[in-house]
Amino acid sequence: MVSDLPAPDWVKYKGHTFTKKLSMVNNTVKRSSIATVCEEASCPNKTDCWSSGTATFMLMGDTCTRGCRFCNIKTSVCPDPLKDDEAETLASALYDWGEIDYIVLTSVDRDDLSDGGSTHLARCISVVKKEHTSLKIEILIPDFKGSVNDLKRIVDAKPEVIAHNIETVRRLTPKVRDRRANYEQSLNVLRNIKILDPDMLSKSSIMVGLSEKPEEVVDTLQDLRNAGVDFVTIGQYMRPTLRHLAVREYVSLEQFAEYKKIAEDMGFKYVVSTPLSRSSYKAGELFINNYINKKRE
Repeated sequence: MVSDLPAPDWVKYKGHTFTKKLSMVNNTVKRSSIATVCEEASCPNKTDCWSSGTATFMLMGDTCTRGCRFCNIKTSVCPDPLKDDEAETLASALYDWGEIDYIVLTSVDRDDLSDGGSTHLARCISVVKKEHTSLKIEILIPDFKGSVNDLKRIVDAKPEVIAHNIETVRRLTPKVRDRRANYEQSLNVLRNIKILDPDMLSKSSIMVGLSEKPEEVVDTLQDLRNAGVDFVTIGQYMRPTLRHLAVREYVSLEQFAEYKKIAEDMGFKYVVSTPLSRSSYKAGELFINNYINKKRE
């Protein structure tokens, strides 16, 4: 990570450097040839997550059709064609991990495809669920240009959690995100998840440290809650390279704690608010897993 500001200790990961699970995940990722957001987005939590046996698979390739100014994933107007056997490859790769009950899937944006890749993603969910019947799936989706029909394909595939990230506050959205993404469109995606299936669990994420004001973060949290979002994560933005937006502030631990309290008081079912929080960071933590189990009962 690159920064013009000195990074405080609380944004530096101090966990495991090697475990057997890290080696297992690394080998699985290499054999499957499926991209992971851990690597493509230069996530600071890669070592921590892989050491605990967790990785976030990124479907539809490693190249995005959008160019958000915070994201380190490669971009192109014409990425490689989709791999027809990606669903089967993913289902097979998961056998390497033995006893797992929660995985996180994400994807690049594919504006070059007529359906945004929604048919492909829905098939990946369905194939994995058929092969691993007890597995819970969380999927982080694009906005599909606001298409409700494309979103419905994902909802009908019945993952346990559908996530879509608002990323930043309304004022900063045009500066931070690709011009084809916008604040209200993302809120509509989250609203429509609940309209299509009121029982579907939804999730979103906010980055801080981009010059947003605390009251703007609170407004964003309220917008997410009004859209029916169940789970929210708040994390510190960290600059991947000098080509990306600069960090304007390292938010204090006290402010993260305050955001957590405010969000919990709003009624979110689960809140993670720490510097190293990411939308898919340890998504299968005990709370969400137990929440889904109790909901099923």
